[in-house]
Amino acid sequence: QVQLVESGGGLVQAGGSLRLSCAASGRTFSGYAMGWFRQAPGKEREFVAMISGSGGYTYYADSVKGRFTISRDNAKKTVYLQMSILKPEDTAVYYCAASWRRFYYTSPPSLSDFGSWGQGTQVTISS
Repeated sequence: QVQLVESGGGLVQAGGSLRLSCAASGRTFSGYAMGWFRQAPGKEREFVAMISGSGGYTYYADSVKGRFTISRDNAKKTVYLQMSILKPEDTAVYYCAASWRRFYYTSPPSLSDFGSWGQGTQVTISS
């Protein structure tokens, strides 16, 4: 099982940018599909973006498409979420997660598809 640690959260003004990182432990990082999820106060955790083990396939939630970019560096065992044109509604705790499942990257995954989760990093967007 892989262990995940997120970093890079903070307070940013609306319209700004932020890059989140998720560092993983374990020897088979490239075998995991990786995802980013978020949870706003009083709301359920929701899918944000995902990327295949090779980095060749990605999928985004409609709410972030065109503003967020997910990427990974398998040599560094790290997955990133570059967030731009941030909005107050992007305020949430952001979690990265890992999955051994094989996805088709044509529809949002379920939270239950991911077996390993980080502790989360807070992102706050001020208006």
